Amino acid sequence: MEHDEWTDRLESTTVTVDGHDLEMAYADEGEGQPLVFLHGIPTSSYLWRQVALEFTDDYRVIVPDMIGYGESTMDDRFDRSIRAQEQAVADLFDQLGLDSVSFVGHDLGGGVGLRYAVHEPESVDELVLSNAVCYDSWPIETIVDLGLPSTIDEMSVDELTDTLESVFRGTLYGDDADDAFVEGMVDQWASEEGMVSLSRNAIGTNTSHTTEIDPAEVTARTLLLWGAEDEFQPIEYAERLERDIDGADLVGLEEANHWVPEDRPEAYREELRSFLED
Repeated sequence: MEHDEWTDRLESTTVTVDGHDLEMAYADEGEGQPLVFLHGIPTSSYLWRQVALEFTDDYRVIVPDMIGYGESTMDDRFDRSIRAQEQAVADLFDQLGLDSVSFVGHDLGGGVGLRYAVHEPESVDELVLSNAVCYDSWPIETIVDLGLPSTIDEMSVDELTDTLESVFRGTLYGDDADDAFVEGMVDQWASEEGMVSLSRNAIGTNTSHTTEIDPAEVTARTLLLWGAEDEFQPIEYAERLERDIDGADLVGLEEANHWVPEDRPEAYREELRSFLED
């Protein structure tokens, strides 16, 4: 699916975070148990292009762009931390009338899902974490550098997008990265506003927001669906989560790096469906 086709599916609503009214874009298709997919940094809802819509026959599929990402508000006036993203997602759920959800989170979105599952245990029936930030596993050096104002001040938009394209192409498994995926991930940052927004998103990566929670407090059925060859969030962190979350199942997908929904979409869909229908 091309990126423009994906954005055509998005609508938006206003969510409130720390007194700020912010636009959050999201796809909402299908009927049944709400199944939420949340991306990480520096991606967007387009990360789920080969996974999410395959579930619309059986679930109400909801795929947001976090605030500061994709088609959501990007201007420079609000908190973009995991704590703030959790608040924004909770407000979205309230507006959509969702009493409980199945929550699938990747990278930073997994950190949001982990926090939400601990803080709102009755609102999460199933939790799926994929190459998620957790404990003190993050932020990685690349993101830390992007969060320094001096880094952005010294870069042009073209230099930033070239850097991001290199990161994506270098960390997708194999040598044949899909151009549509790379462009969809990078294009959202290809402006002065986008460049500043990415920097603010990066500086908001606060380790305290994962170390302050105890994964052992998760009560939802939990699947750790991990790209086994991840160099950013190694599978050892999934093994630690498996030990700490009662009854959690760990599935490591071989031939998958950090962007596991893109590296192994068919296997990802199969494992996710098997877990949800168990």
